[in-house]
Amino acid sequence: MRNVRTPHHLHNSAWADAMPAMLARGRNVAVSRQLATAQWLLRRKADGRYLATANHSAEIQPLLPLSAAQQQALRQLLIATPRQQALSLAGLRHHLDALGIPADYGTAHQLMAIAEPTRLTHAGADRYQRPLWLLPNAATQWQAMRNAARAQGVTLEAISGFRSHAYQLGIFRRKLARGLSVAEILAVNAAPGFSEHHGGFAIDIGTPGEPPAETRFEHSAAFAWLCTHAETFGFYMSYPRDNPHGIVYEPWHWAYRAR
Repeated sequence: MRNVRTPHHLHNSAWADAMPAMLARGRNVAVSRQLATAQWLLRRKADGRYLATANHSAEIQPLLPLSAAQQQALRQLLIATPRQQALSLAGLRHHLDALGIPADYGTAHQLMAIAEPTRLTHAGADRYQRPLWLLPNAATQWQAMRNAARAQGVTLEAISGFRSHAYQLGIFRRKLARGLSVAEILAVNAAPGFSEHHGGFAIDIGTPGEPPAETRFEHSAAFAWLCTHAETFGFYMSYPRDNPHGIVYEPWHWAYRAR
């Protein structure tokens, strides 16, 4: 019987996530050695810090000081079956208020808050050789679409896939610290909690020789191919020109919508 490779998964919780250690990059010699003998790498979502590794029996090996309660929470992330397919949106409003994002943002921009999945599937690597995480169906269709494009001489690269609320919050905080206003940031970034990337079904797509996430992508052979063929695979451009969401034109941003 032919072996069927089981896809890798990202385990996701409100404050930490766990990815297969074999997909992680060691940030120094000591971490690389610990990853080499581990099954899982556990990371803090707020800043991406490596918290610990774990073996097949979910035995936690800290990389940072962790309390007994934190170690138990990480262990549960690995061994417990999630009760829900998505994380709670509770607490999101508090973060939006702290950033100064209006309470009617979702209504005004015709956008819904999007919860993070508790499990995501490895969909290969992005342009920067980072693991790409998507929902299972989106991962399957992305790989099929990329292969179909390659067969016709077109190369599609993933620039990014799943992004957490914490990641989007970081984007806003860094831009606010640089002196940008909330209105200026919202013109190019969805508010934390409202980005399609949170749901694991959206991909920013690029092609070799083109800078990431720039309008000039619309002049590439990759964009022309997507406009003709992406719908066949269930992918649609979310933010065309003059879209009702108040987000700038993004020819690189495509989302999978199950048919």
